Amino acid sequence: MAQQMKIGIMSREDFKQHTIDIASGKVRRNDSDPTIWFESVESMAQILSTPNRELLKTIKENKPQSLTELAATSGRQISNLSRTLKNMERYGIIALVRDSGSVKPHVLVDKFNAVFGF
Repeated sequence: MAQQMKIGIMSREDFKQHTIDIASGKVRRNDSDPTIWFESVESMAQILSTPNRELLKTIKENKPQSLTELAATSGRQISNLSRTLKNMERYGIIALVRDSGSVKPHVLVDKFNAVFGF
C-alpha cells in the first residue's frame, strides 16, 4: 500500500549545514521533518512533473509486470522509463523489483506534502 511522503526544499549549502548540525547534536531530527530534500522547486518539479505523476498513477492502477508492459501502457519509451524510474527509486517514491528476468515497478508513495521557506 502506497503512503504519504513529506518533501522539503533547501539549498545545498543549507542542507549541508543542517546535516552537520544533526550529526553534531545541535539539531534533532524528528518525525515531522521531510523524508527527502530537493535543492530547488525546479528539481522537485523534474521528478514530480505532471507526466511523471501520471506515470505513477498508471503504475498504481495497472500494476505492470515489466517495463515493457509499462511502456506499452504509458506510451513512453523503455529507455526514458528506465531513467525516470531509477530517479524515482533513488528518492524512495517507487521500488523496482527484479523478478524472473523482468523489472516490476511498484509505487511506494502516492501523496506528497512539500515544506519550504525562503
